[in-house]
Amino acid sequence: MEQKERRRYLIKELLSEESEYRRIEIPADEEGQRQLLRSLMNLRMPKGMHARFLEIQDEYLQEEIRRRGIIRLSELNPVLTDQEGRKIYIWRGDITALECDAIVNAANGGMTGCYIPCHSCIDNCIHTYAGIQLRLECSQLMEKQGYEEPVGRAKITEGYNLPCRYVLHTVGPTVAGSLTELHRRQLADCYRSCLELASGRGLRSIAFCCISTGVFHFPQEEAAKIAVRTVKEFLAQDGQIREVVFNVFKREDDEIYRRILG
Repeated sequence: MEQKERRRYLIKELLSEESEYRRIEIPADEEGQRQLLRSLMNLRMPKGMHARFLEIQDEYLQEEIRRRGIIRLSELNPVLTDQEGRKIYIWRGDITALECDAIVNAANGGMTGCYIPCHSCIDNCIHTYAGIQLRLECSQLMEKQGYEEPVGRAKITEGYNLPCRYVLHTVGPTVAGSLTELHRRQLADCYRSCLELASGRGLRSIAFCCISTGVFHFPQEEAAKIAVRTVKEFLAQDGQIREVVFNVFKREDDEIYRRILG
């Protein structure tokens, strides 16, 4: 089955799930189909799906990711290497393209992803390219927990179709007004919680997004200082994590991290 056939199959299956979708026509153009498929995946509530769908979805997403390009840590140049050989990288790009042990998702308290169709947030992108299995696993974790994820804590899930093995989901602080010491402590807790989870699972590499600096309005410079300080402190005490990537998307964040790390 070719990629265009996989895409139409997936769209038809998702449209058939909801009665209000059944009158939606599939666009003739490729980009329109991509947008519709992503929208349907973003809107879909966490639930199971038959094996044939999952098989074709996985083939489709893995091919999409392959075409977009996979970035391996061996291709990056570290900005810092300590005496023990542990490396810190800065990489500007799409975190869903990174092949490493774990990437970090800036999640919300519900922890099941972004439901806004084709939204540009990292939560939406990670769930889109991982596949519908990720939302279901997150939902099962939260159902077992019985309450929303507190700020500063983290959960770990499989990476599914992403190049990474695992996804670490953490809820960062929201800054509405002045930045407080509580906000600073909570953000440091996010980084520490992810590192502890990764180390506890025996992982060796982890890529962090810029937690809380988007719609959560944490000032970028201060967030980067907290991120770098917390990671350095953890690495100095931990023998498991060997590689850390600070993944940035904006040029401004890239410049901030490079200035802080020298």
